[in-house]
Amino acid sequence: MMTALINDGTIASSFRDPDGFLFRSGRVLYRQVNKVCRQDYRLLADSGLYQSLVGDHLLIPHQKADLGLARTAEAFKIIRPETVPFISYPYEWCFSQLQDAALTTLAIQQRALEHGMVLKDASAYNIQFLRGKPILIDTLSFAGYTEGQPWVAYRQFCQHFLAPLTLIAYTDVRLARLLRDYIDGIPLDLASRLLPGRSRLKFGLLSHIHLHARSQIRHAGMGAPPTGGRGVSRLALRGLIDSLSSAVRGLRWKAEETEWAEYYDRTNYSPEAIESKRRLVKEYLSAANPDVVWDLGGNIGDFSRLAAARNARVICFDADPAVVEKCYREEKKSEKSSLLPLVMDLTNPSPALGWAGRERDSLAARGPADLIMALALIHHLAISNNIPLPMIAEYFSSLGRWLIVEFIPKEDSQVKRLLATRKDIFSGYRDEEFERAFSEYFSIQARSPIQGSRRILYLMGPSG
Repeated sequence: MMTALINDGTIASSFRDPDGFLFRSGRVLYRQVNKVCRQDYRLLADSGLYQSLVGDHLLIPHQKADLGLARTAEAFKIIRPETVPFISYPYEWCFSQLQDAALTTLAIQQRALEHGMVLKDASAYNIQFLRGKPILIDTLSFAGYTEGQPWVAYRQFCQHFLAPLTLIAYTDVRLARLLRDYIDGIPLDLASRLLPGRSRLKFGLLSHIHLHARSQIRHAGMGAPPTGGRGVSRLALRGLIDSLSSAVRGLRWKAEETEWAEYYDRTNYSPEAIESKRRLVKEYLSAANPDVVWDLGGNIGDFSRLAAARNARVICFDADPAVVEKCYREEKKSEKSSLLPLVMDLTNPSPALGWAGRERDSLAARGPADLIMALALIHHLAISNNIPLPMIAEYFSSLGRWLIVEFIPKEDSQVKRLLATRKDIFSGYRDEEFERAFSEYFSIQARSPIQGSRRILYLMGPSG
């Protein structure tokens, strides 16, 4: 899966960093380390910090590469980092994913301090999920520590992690979407205004959000360091990290019971139908044999796990943060999960964002997947959201080469429920029209009724 590139092959998301940048040569990802970063890069290795973090799967490992690959004269080293198969963004994570990413960042900062270094930035975009666990992917995030210096990444950590986590825990999970509008982190003054007064009763939140926001406003335009400009001892800096860790760990979000979080407890599937559907999905997965699967509207990941059991890398998307939370918590029990749950509303998927719309890729730009699954989804798109079948088919074809898709007719009780409170204007919602629309973009390989239901499961392959 490719990311947005500048004309010379540089990864567009890394252009802001003077210490180096990512680039591709062919299909291989490299990182150029610039001479300005020479001292810090050497200290990362010589201090033992690199080996310590990589050994505990907190930092992405890399191999040395030929300096002849350098893109500019400023190059000091060229390294080849392990590739993360799918780049996700903080505004696509559930609460526990963001919380785990925050705690990983703080753990890395504490470890760095033990080795005479600090994180010079604490961007949530520097964390990715690999084999089900959060990991730092920016090798150039470290700088040598000088006694008495404040933690320059303090404000960034609070904006990228603590503010959104607190807004979810104290106000509304939907406020996590602010991360999509504020890709440099949620402004602390805004977070402070949106939080209820009771959040001030927690010392960590009072200190790191409310008073921190007030300090930012007071020193705006004065160039004051994020920690107030005074010297900070190593002991005090450790205390700051401990305080942030306690604040993050103390946050709880009880995923409310939603219609979709309990979907499989309330669905109209009979045991016969659910077993038939599982059998068919397994057969279709075997026929397509995909390496990368995107499960659209995958709920808590029951069918995603059928693909993961075949050693496919699976992304399970759902618009409901509660079901993504439930899926992620289940995956955390696995040592090396190949399933990544993400929050994604397919009627308004992640767009290209940032400078010139190239820093953060759209969902489609991170594909295509080998196969997408759309189970019990089409009727929601077509009827709940009035999206014509041809438009659904066209969009799906941009996301994946193969498709396992379920068609649920109007006679089904779930569709009847959708139509119960609205006029039926969907005369074209029939299996014949569905097949006609999807045949424009896919070749129908198999069509099987799900036993014990009126539903039909299709396997579709590349057209032509």
